[in-house]
Amino acid sequence: MLFLNGLCKETFFIIAAIFLFLEVYIYQAIRTLTDNFWIKIGYWAVSLAVYGIFAYEVTHFSKADRSMMRAQIMISLFLVFILPKIFIVLFLLIDDLIRIFGYLIGLAGSSENHFPERRKFLSLVGLGLGGVLSALFIDGITFGKYRHKVRKVRINLKNLPESFKGYKIVQISDVHSGSFSDPSKLEHAINLINEQKPDLVLFTGDMVNNVADEFKPFIPLFSKIKAKDGKFAVLGNHDYGDYVHWTSSAEKQQNLKTLIEYERQAGFDMLRNEHRIIEKNGERLYILGVENWGLKPFPQFGRLDNALKNIPDSAAKILMSHDPTHFDYVVKKHPGNVQLTLSGHTHGMQFGLDLKNIKWSPVQYKYPKWADLYESEGKMLYVNRGFGVLAYPGRVGVLPEITLFELA
Repeated sequence: MLFLNGLCKETFFIIAAIFLFLEVYIYQAIRTLTDNFWIKIGYWAVSLAVYGIFAYEVTHFSKADRSMMRAQIMISLFLVFILPKIFIVLFLLIDDLIRIFGYLIGLAGSSENHFPERRKFLSLVGLGLGGVLSALFIDGITFGKYRHKVRKVRINLKNLPESFKGYKIVQISDVHSGSFSDPSKLEHAINLINEQKPDLVLFTGDMVNNVADEFKPFIPLFSKIKAKDGKFAVLGNHDYGDYVHWTSSAEKQQNLKTLIEYERQAGFDMLRNEHRIIEKNGERLYILGVENWGLKPFPQFGRLDNALKNIPDSAAKILMSHDPTHFDYVVKKHPGNVQLTLSGHTHGMQFGLDLKNIKWSPVQYKYPKWADLYESEGKMLYVNRGFGVLAYPGRVGVLPEITLFELA
C-alpha cells in the first residue's frame, strides 16, 4: 500500500504549501546576497529536483519493501537539503522582526518612513550555518559511519571471582547490516575488535534492519572476530522482522530462524532467555541473555526469570538486554541481583555532542539512559552507541562504538 493511501490529500497540500513558503522565504536571502541570474536559477533547479525525488520516494514507500534504501534516501534528503533551510529561516525571521520593529518605531516618530532593507549579514550567517549543517550530514554519510571508536571502561563488578580480575569483554551492538552495501568497508572495525584481544565478545542485538538475508554477505567478515571464551548474542527489536510485510506468520518465523543460523555461522551463540557459564580455576562468571524487552510498541519477549534459573543470587552476573528501558523497569528491581546490564538500541540517535564533559543528543528526551555507564540502586547499566546506522545512513558527533570492558 502506498504511503499516500494513509495520508489525506488536504494534509499533503498543507505540507506542500509549507515547503513552498519555506523556499520562497529563503529565496529572498539569495536575492539579498546576489543578483546573479544563474545562481538564482541554480537554486530553484536544485530545490525542485530534491523535492521531486523526495516526493517520489514518499509516495512510493511501502511496508512491502523490505529494503531500507527508500527510507535512507528520504531521510538523507531531508537532513541534507531541507532541515538546514529551517535554520536559515530562523535567522531571516530575526532579521524581519528587527526590520518590522524599526519600521514601527520610525512610523511613530516621523510622517515619512521607509521599510528597511534586509540585512546582508544575517542572510549570509543564516545561509552559512545552513551550509555547515548540510556539510556535517554529508560527512556523516560519507565518513562518519565508519569512524569506529574503542571506548575502554573499567568495571568493578561485585562478587567477581579472583580468576576474572582483568577479564576483557568487548561489546558491540546494533550492526544493522542492511544499511551497508560493502562488507569490506567494515574490515577496519573488525580489526579494531581483534586488536583488543578480548576474552569474550557480546553482541546486544539488531544485527539486521528487517530480514535475515541482509546479514548473509557479512557472515565471513564477522566470523573473523576472535575471542578466547566465545561470542554470545541476543536479539533486538529489528531482528524479529516486525517492520515489514510477510505473506504468512510461518514466513516471518522462518526469517528469524534463518537469522539465528546465520549468526551461528558467524560464530555467535544466541541466548534466548537463558545463560552460559564461563569457568576458570573452578570459579564462575554467568553471562545472561534475554530477548528484546522494551516499552510498547516494542516487543516484550524478555524473560529474566528464565535466564536466572539455577544461578545463585550472590554470583557475578552480566546481562545482555537490547533495550535499556528493561534495566529501569525490570532488571534493577529484580531480586536475582544482576550486577551489570549491557544494552544498545538508542544509537545515540547518530547525532549529537559526545565530548568528555558535554554529552547531548535528542534521543535523551526519549531515553534518559542513552550512552555510557549508569548506576541505580546498586546496579549498573552500560548503553553502547551502536556499531552501525539505521534510517539516516550516517553519524554526526556520536561515533560508532566498540566497547572494551575490563573487569575488576
